[in-house]
Amino acid sequence: MPRQSGDAPTVAVLFSGGRDSALAALLLAPAYDVTLVTGSAGVTDDWTHARDAARALAADARAVRPTEGGAVGDFDPEFRRVDLDGDAFETAARRVVADGHPRAAVQRLHEHALERVAARAFDAVADGTRRDDRTPRVERATARSLEDRRDVDHLAPLAGVGHGAVQAMADRRLRVERGPSETVGRADYEGELRALVREEGGSVADLFPEHEQSRVTGLRVGGDEGESGDDNGKS
Repeated sequence: MPRQSGDAPTVAVLFSGGRDSALAALLLAPAYDVTLVTGSAGVTDDWTHARDAARALAADARAVRPTEGGAVGDFDPEFRRVDLDGDAFETAARRVVADGHPRAAVQRLHEHALERVAARAFDAVADGTRRDDRTPRVERATARSLEDRRDVDHLAPLAGVGHGAVQAMADRRLRVERGPSETVGRADYEGELRALVREEGGSVADLFPEHEQSRVTGLRVGGDEGESGDDNGKS
């Protein structure tokens, strides 16, 4: 449906429930009508972690809207799950086993998710990729191709932002749980990849390096500050 004059443009933010994608959504909220979107191939129910995080963010935003302005005051996100291609995940799982690491597989799945979401009725699609990320990344040529073919804008609010600045912004606005990637439930591509690699007979412990990741539990308001944790997933 064409946007009416005066309506905010719509953006779908690829959302894992983690710090970076939540922060990207907050940064876009003053100018866009934000929808938090999680892609899943249905291999696991990990997508529900993103749904729960989205609900927590929305509930906190509604609770403080009468007294807080700025990004929080404009933030009232919807949540949607988008079906991703199971064959793409199976191919990615085989790639993990062949490569001995998940980097190329995660990159391919991120691009697949962008394509799927960009095909929906949004004015823009966004993610939480950061300046210093190795994987996933959205190169300039990839972004331009997506925009030209899908007639959408690709937005990466954190693409020019370093780790320290991301941490500082998140500490001010987000409440985050953090811990080992095996124990902190999120809806990034890695959970479904791990499940498929196990089915392929691969060693998850050997193929997926242990790292700390984050899950958003709500918004920080009224000076409620603390540590937000690190984040290796960008959706």
